[in-house]
Amino acid sequence: MRMKSPGGLAALLACLSAVWIAGAYGPLAPFVQAVKHRDSGIVAFRGEDRVPSLREWVEQEAAKRRIEPSNAVNDRVWKAIPGYDGRAVDAAATYVKAKSLGLLPDSADFPWVYRDIPPAVGLDDLPLQPIYRGNPAKPMVALMINVAWGDEYLPSMLETLDAENVKATFFLDGSWLSRHMETAKNILNRGHELSNHAYTHPNMSALDMARQRREIGRTEELLKKLGVRNRWFAPPSGDYDARTVKAAGEFGLRTVLWTLDTLDWRNPPASAVVDKIARRIGPGQLVLMHPTSASRDALKGMIASIRAKGYRLGTVTETLSSKRVEPLLTPRF
Repeated sequence: MRMKSPGGLAALLACLSAVWIAGAYGPLAPFVQAVKHRDSGIVAFRGEDRVPSLREWVEQEAAKRRIEPSNAVNDRVWKAIPGYDGRAVDAAATYVKAKSLGLLPDSADFPWVYRDIPPAVGLDDLPLQPIYRGNPAKPMVALMINVAWGDEYLPSMLETLDAENVKATFFLDGSWLSRHMETAKNILNRGHELSNHAYTHPNMSALDMARQRREIGRTEELLKKLGVRNRWFAPPSGDYDARTVKAAGEFGLRTVLWTLDTLDWRNPPASAVVDKIARRIGPGQLVLMHPTSASRDALKGMIASIRAKGYRLGTVTETLSSKRVEPLLTPRF
């Protein structure tokens, strides 16, 4: 028997391979998939179609996941609205992390690494205007507690805040603060934020400019004695004019009001306060309250209602910052 030439043998083997492939994949199979592992990732071929490598897939997916930042603006209705950071995938860091873990694209626990993108225009870049809310894209809410009289309900409110791991912002009337410095220290030591609520709880717009400056300045001096570096001024009763905003600005303070008022000073049932929050709360909102029996009894339910919407709770500074936060994992509506 004469031996076939090497070329003829190769042709025969190719023919046999084709027969095997047809039997394995069926006569209607249009292509064969092959997967090769390389240092740069995973490359797959289906006929003429090429599946991207891991590195390429991460870069492509990164573009889809990018969220642009939003700039701070002076709104016709809401006045100054803070900006909000965008988000971008750090493709290089993500690729290195995924490769070290041996993960494939579309893995359920794919380790995306993100970096924040700050807005081009921040709150401090805007002309002075009052602030009524944080950015509506930010899933965070702040409790602002204005304190101008009494302290009988503060201890239980502080205990509730501690138990719920919530930090609030307390706007303190200077005349109250001068008589309750130890209480203020206690609030500060618990991790809450202290800010300025004028000195004698006046209607600021009824005062001349010199008196407005004194109201803000006297309370600011007391806060400095506590070591507080304050950023905010909340005008009593929400009463202000353009001079008030300017006077606060002279102390480096932004004038802040509220988005949602509990009206707890009217002594509503605690259940009514909780229901109001549950129905009307939204992202970026500032919730006004006072150390009253209504807020004391409603506080735990208020916190639960806010969290049930998927919103985090933070101080006024945290809520009005542009820093990006993720919503709670299991919002319920």
